[in-house]
Amino acid sequence: MVTKQLKGSADPVDEADLLRADSLAREIFSDVANKWALLIIEILGERTLRFSELRNEIEGISHKMLTQNLRMLERNGLVGRTVHPTVPPRVEYALTEAGTALRKTVDGMCDWTHRYLGHIEAARHRFDA
Repeated sequence: MVTKQLKGSADPVDEADLLRADSLAREIFSDVANKWALLIIEILGERTLRFSELRNEIEGISHKMLTQNLRMLERNGLVGRTVHPTVPPRVEYALTEAGTALRKTVDGMCDWTHRYLGHIEAARHRFDA
């Protein structure tokens, strides 16, 4: 994956424009707007978890996908990773301040899903008929 880097000459307004294909904002949006990232953010909003605990909480996620998404969320400053100097090492994951702020949006999406689930299910049924 090629990562866009902000340069001193880049216009911050352009970099924040989701409509521009080359904006950093679109890259970030693409990273966090996937089902696994959203579920990880939602689960970590409750408490700090170890990798295996997090994997057990998210039904259907593979070891590889959890690893990739945790790394991406850590890279984007949304998840913090703490390694405790024990034998064997204990690694814990928690939301950062930015991750906690994003969780408010994720919570809103979860609320929206619960509210409109019946509506969406009926629309799909009509469309598929």
